[in-house]
Amino acid sequence: MHTAPIVIIFLTILVALVLGLLAQRRKQMSLEEWSVGGRGFGILFVFLLLAGEIYTTFTFLGGSGWAYGTGGPTVYILAYGAVAYLFSYFLLPPIWRYAKEHKLITQPDFFVKQFQSKWLGILVAVVGVVAIIPYLQSQMTGLGLIVETASDGAITQPVAIGIAMVVLAFYVTISGVHGTAWTAVLKDIMILVVVVIVGIALPVHVGGLHAMFTKINEEKPDFLTLGVKGMGLPWFMSTVALTGLGFYMWPHAFGAVYTAKHERVFRRNAIFLPLYQLILLFVFFAGFAAILIVPGLSNSNLALLAAVQKVFPAWVAGIIGAAGVLTAIVPGSLMLMCAGTLIAENIVRPLKPSTSDKQVQTIARVMVWVVAAVTFLFSLHSNAAIVALLLMGYNFVSQFFPTVLLVIFARQAVSRAGAFAGIIAGVAFVIFFTMTNQSLLLGVNTGFWALLVNMVVVLLVSSVTRDIDVKKSISM
Repeated sequence: MHTAPIVIIFLTILVALVLGLLAQRRKQMSLEEWSVGGRGFGILFVFLLLAGEIYTTFTFLGGSGWAYGTGGPTVYILAYGAVAYLFSYFLLPPIWRYAKEHKLITQPDFFVKQFQSKWLGILVAVVGVVAIIPYLQSQMTGLGLIVETASDGAITQPVAIGIAMVVLAFYVTISGVHGTAWTAVLKDIMILVVVVIVGIALPVHVGGLHAMFTKINEEKPDFLTLGVKGMGLPWFMSTVALTGLGFYMWPHAFGAVYTAKHERVFRRNAIFLPLYQLILLFVFFAGFAAILIVPGLSNSNLALLAAVQKVFPAWVAGIIGAAGVLTAIVPGSLMLMCAGTLIAENIVRPLKPSTSDKQVQTIARVMVWVVAAVTFLFSLHSNAAIVALLLMGYNFVSQFFPTVLLVIFARQAVSRAGAFAGIIAGVAFVIFFTMTNQSLLLGVNTGFWALLVNMVVVLLVSSVTRDIDVKKSISM
């Protein structure tokens, strides 16, 4: 076993922990401060928190793994972010203004305040927590693979995931979103450097981009086109739409919007984030190069790491692995904090109104550890691909989009009953498709069908159940 990679990786985890602990100094950690940073984050921190959705282990390992094992359909990862940022220019400023005016803490608070319904808030919180688990699991699965591979199996994946979950839960409990924001700075510096180096060096190792794609096309005809494994144009369009519309519907992404100091932050980010996402091309290049460097891998998620180990010295592989670990820690900590807050603020408090603010804070911190434990157990008993885990979560959170869209642009078109029925219908379809192992229906992503059913149900039920006091649409 090479000791250099594992030493570098664990030193990086230690640095992340120290940054998380330092972030909470001289701050009174109220629930608002802990979960939304006192609404005082500027352009840089908000940019990094929202950009955290781009550079996770999903893209670092999952994106390269899909390029290695799936080929052409991988480009959907590049496309859906552009759709999300386009919508963010119009959606996020009014959401931020409304959240600031009403001092909202979580995503379900938005629904509760709009429709004056604690049960709708509970529903949104439950769906949000259920969706977060597979996403968080994907981050921890990636982290475990990185540590296990870097240590040549000396540190097993379960042990690595267990250590990471303890570190995450510990510093999230103490520092909340402040720790995540500080660590995000280190993560993005490292990942940008690493992704560009790997994305250039690995293709060069096999003769350059032109030679690489020519060889792949000769060895695997049609592999670089849509249609592989049934993932044709209908799948591509529906999956891009589903994930693009659902991008900011994740509870932790929705909550990250509340941390901003001013609404201008979002419109500036919407301009620059698509350019930032182009760096993902280098992740894909690395995955495609791995086809020629380490052919025949049974686990495509290992493609990038296996190629790196074969081409680079051990210490360089350690730095690359450390960057990958940070892509799990930053979004993972945000998800843990969000899940704990959802359970405490939007499930426990509504069911037990006498719960004090201090008790809610305590419950949220305890729930961080509970969610970490549940995620750890799921990680031990699942071999699902990282991309598949993420898409499962997207199928759930995208069901919030029709109601959010109507609230902002056509408030009178959606009622409390309509919002409730739409989410229930969409989630029910997702569960049915998941239990019957269907990912495609007529070539279209089944999550997109669920989203369409959701929208139809919202409009139909709302047309016959108008709210007595209908608020105006949120001002643009």
